[in-house]
Amino acid sequence: MGRPAVAAQGRREAAFLPGPNPRARRGGALVRRHGLSPYTATNEWMHRLAAERLDGEIPDTLILLEHPPVYTAGRRWAPEHVRWPRERMEAAGAELHLVDRGGSVTFHGPGQLVGYPILDLGRRPDVLAYVRALEDVVIRACADAGVEGLGRNPVNSGVWAGHRKVCAIGVRVMRMRVTLHGFALNCTTDLSWYDAIVPCGLTDEGVTTLSALAGREITVDEMAPLVTSRFADVFGIDLAPAGAGLAGE
Repeated sequence: MGRPAVAAQGRREAAFLPGPNPRARRGGALVRRHGLSPYTATNEWMHRLAAERLDGEIPDTLILLEHPPVYTAGRRWAPEHVRWPRERMEAAGAELHLVDRGGSVTFHGPGQLVGYPILDLGRRPDVLAYVRALEDVVIRACADAGVEGLGRNPVNSGVWAGHRKVCAIGVRVMRMRVTLHGFALNCTTDLSWYDAIVPCGLTDEGVTTLSALAGREITVDEMAPLVTSRFADVFGIDLAPAGAGLAGE
């Protein structure tokens, strides 16, 4: 979602070091929601979980889901990044929300795997290293699906196929400790939704999907377990299915 899409609060305290086993491997929770999760309720639930993680009430958690069509504008958005008025978006069946992550405007919708990691990064975290670790997760998972050669942009966050972004990343770190928001991986996303915005505020870059890159359909259901596995490897977390309370059921 543009340059390192990070919004942070509070005082820096110890360092998060990404890698195959940055700390002793630990337990965590996986929430895999099926169907389309309304954005407003999901955003409120994500913030509640982050507060609970900050208080030590829940373990590190990865949420994977899809949203109905919605545009979200982060803290670096500008009016020129939105091409359609809100009324036209709503007439097309989409919502527009201003949110507290870094970055500018992006789209979420059917066919896109959205990941919201709720992680305690420890004291004095390296937030840029955390973003790079998320990119690593996605790059490795896409290679597992047969889409190799994806990489980073030297200036902007996310996962790229040349000048086309396949996965947007935008995060916030609560109290400079616990993560919110995350990544959005286009699998079978209808790219015409992006006509309404300048994706991530980048006028000279495009967007694409895994299916377009692979020449075959790669679905959210195919990518979710691959992302889960690579997330566990990169962050050193054994993810177990969350109980009903944590999963918001």
